[in-house]
This record gives sequence, structure tokens and C-alpha cells, in this order.
Amino acid sequence: MADIVKTEDVLGGKATIAGHRVSVYQVGQLYLQGEYSPEDIADQLGLSLSEVHMALAYYYDNPDEMEAIRTEEVTLREELSDDSKAPETPSS
Repeated sequence: MADIVKTEDVLGGKATIAGHRVSVYQVGQLYLQGEYSPEDIADQLGLSLSEVHMALAYYYDNPDEMEAIRTEEVTLREELSDDSKAPETPSS
């Protein structure tokens, strides 16, 4: 069975499933969005079902870490949007 690891040169040191470039946060978000079952996530990401459940357990056991990643992601999206040269779309 794989472990959850943090390696500085893999996804910026965020928690990942050993042997995969899949973050715990990514698995948690797919599940929480309600679009995918653990079985679907395993199939789509090339993981075993036990790896998905292990990632979900880590996700739920480390809410502060996951919130920090979410905040970082939102901030990055906002910065990229602000820096975008694309024309604004008219709102309806």
C-alpha cells in the first residue's frame, strides 16, 4: 500500500500519493464536489481504491492544511485573472 508523502520537488511539496503526481487535495476536491465516487476517482486517476480512501482520510484529518491549499489556489486564480490580457466578457 502506498503512503502519503510530501516531496519538495513534486507539486510544490504538497501531500501526494506516493508513486503518483496526484495530490490529496485533488482527490478530496473531486470527491467533495459530488461528481465522483471513490471508485470513479480511482479509475480516472489510475489509483487503487485503497489509495483514494487513504487520500480522503488524510484530507479529512488535516483540515487546516487543506484550507491553506484552497486559499493558495484561490489567490493564484485571482492573480492570474487580474494579470490576464483577455478581454472581459460582458455580464448579462
